[in-house]
Amino acid sequence: MNVVLIAAAICLAIVGIVGAIVPGIAGPPFSYLSVLAVSFVEGVEHSVTFLVVMGVIAAVIFTLDYIVPVWGTKKFGGSKAGMWGSTIGLLVGLTLTLFFNAAFPVILAGPFFGAYFGERIAKTPNKQAWKAAFGSFVGFLVGTLLKLIYAFVCLVFIVKDLIGLLV
Repeated sequence: MNVVLIAAAICLAIVGIVGAIVPGIAGPPFSYLSVLAVSFVEGVEHSVTFLVVMGVIAAVIFTLDYIVPVWGTKKFGGSKAGMWGSTIGLLVGLTLTLFFNAAFPVILAGPFFGAYFGERIAKTPNKQAWKAAFGSFVGFLVGTLLKLIYAFVCLVFIVKDLIGLLV
């Protein structure tokens, strides 16, 4: 049973790392499941508090991944129209990834152009609309970075636990 759990933990950790970068794959939940799987391996002990905290962090990062591009739009001077455009662009981008192989560029373009067009519909000057779109892009990159950090933290815990089994 330990071998199955270890293999599952490693596979889930890999999917979590890939999901931190590739849109459409929920990276943080997979990363959390990898830590959860390794916690059931005989000889590995994680407290309930640790597992709950890691689960809450995964949920927060998963949620922030959808909020941060909107925050970036606002931080760079975007209006409500730009924030709505960024959100709609993200949803359109996620939908389009189902039909195109170039998922990452489509996901990048969705919030970016959504914020831009939202601002332009609201009659925002062109220069300010591009600035808001850039803010959306920055927000997307921040969300991706948060997911990557979490995925690698989970991987470190798994590797530490597995090395602890060998020693």
